[in-house]
Amino acid sequence: MSVTATNLVQGPATLYTGAFGATEPADSVVNTTPPASSWTDVGGTQDGFKLTVDQSYTELEVDQVVDRVGSRLTKRDFTVETSMAEPTLANLSLALNGGTSASGAGYASFEPSFASSATQPTYKALLADGWAPGGTFTRRMIVRKALSTDAVEIGYTKDKQTLFGVKFSGHYVSSSISPIHIVDQTT
Repeated sequence: MSVTATNLVQGPATLYTGAFGATEPADSVVNTTPPASSWTDVGGTQDGFKLTVDQSYTELEVDQVVDRVGSRLTKRDFTVETSMAEPTLANLSLALNGGTSASGAGYASFEPSFASSATQPTYKALLADGWAPGGTFTRRMIVRKALSTDAVEIGYTKDKQTLFGVKFSGHYVSSSISPIHIVDQTT
């Protein structure tokens, strides 16, 4: 086996958020910052960025053969996990899937949504730019329809940084649009 150092990857990713359906940058501009008109940088993160694809397959079997004869994909979950290191009200709103923000002379406030459970959530799009194999190349990962689905904790302690730990779940978009898109820069 041959290992090429330029194919090894280490380093952080920059996380952006946009409205569900936000205009995605073309694959050909994978090495540029996404446009601020559609994508907002959430700021620093800690403990990395993780995209997980959990696939469940159901095995197919027949009486005449002892081996599994095939499998069918029956469920797939996409999740994105990170800890936002900038505990701003805007990031709290992102972690809690929206709410009401206000500001005035010398203050800013936020209240999470408290509407009925039947209210449709506000989905977001996520875009992460990290490193790709090839030395100094970029990998862009886009989750097209995401919702924060895990507990959000805000801790203040003497010896630890305040973070917003978030876990976003990806959702089905349509029969012609994949829920995620990944592109690597190659030159």
